[in-house]
Amino acid sequence: MKTIYNSIREEVEKHSKVKNSVLGNVSEWKRSHYIILSEIIKDELSDAEELKGGKKFEIGNTISHVTLQRFFENDYQDKTHNDLRFLKTLDKICIFLGYKDLNNYIQSVKFKNKEKEVEDDLQFLTKMVYDYCATAFDFYKHFPEHKTEVFKELVFDGSPFLERTSQFSRELCEKDFQLVTKNNRSNYEVFDIHLVTDEPDKKILETQEFWNLLFKVGETGEEHFVNQLNTQIYFIRKIDNTWKIWDNYNPDAGRLNRIVEAEK
Repeated sequence: MKTIYNSIREEVEKHSKVKNSVLGNVSEWKRSHYIILSEIIKDELSDAEELKGGKKFEIGNTISHVTLQRFFENDYQDKTHNDLRFLKTLDKICIFLGYKDLNNYIQSVKFKNKEKEVEDDLQFLTKMVYDYCATAFDFYKHFPEHKTEVFKELVFDGSPFLERTSQFSRELCEKDFQLVTKNNRSNYEVFDIHLVTDEPDKKILETQEFWNLLFKVGETGEEHFVNQLNTQIYFIRKIDNTWKIWDNYNPDAGRLNRIVEAEK
């Protein structure tokens, strides 16, 4: 409950009626400021729908400046919320803030926190995909060196994705493929990332990706183009409390290898 108390206090300070009063220009509130706050809350509660009828007589529609000062200045502990009078005060403050009561406020905070967690997760996973694509592009730049260790922080060792990527890329490196980047001849773009599956230990992301790559074979100078726009799906897992990419569905995976093989 302690974090709830702090959250309520912060919301009161941000309330438009409080910010637009003399209280909004004061860094530290004194007794006179809590008297003003008490009047502001009283005016708001007098018109509150939640206090029309029996509830007004149950909990009242005013909060004394002494109670408000105590609430803002004391460091409350968990046991405090067992005090019925204190709960009634919190109910009235939450109604002032636009909620039905304290319970409604708590549920709203939990919901907002859950939304924030989902948003943070999506940002983290989106960054992982962007980082993977940037790493893959850098990986191609080192051809014919086959430096799969660059994926270590993003892709699980022994995963199907790493094994498949290693196989296709090794075949190209053995044929002395080199990526042409001069004058931006090779580039890529990732967009429209969204979460498909959200489970505690597994996330699935779908992306739209455009890859435009030009490879030149070392001895012959023969050129091979990769020009593809497709939907890719990333399977991201949590193993030993670590999130990394486990697999990927790319409809064009190994396409260049198959083209080179067919040209033999």
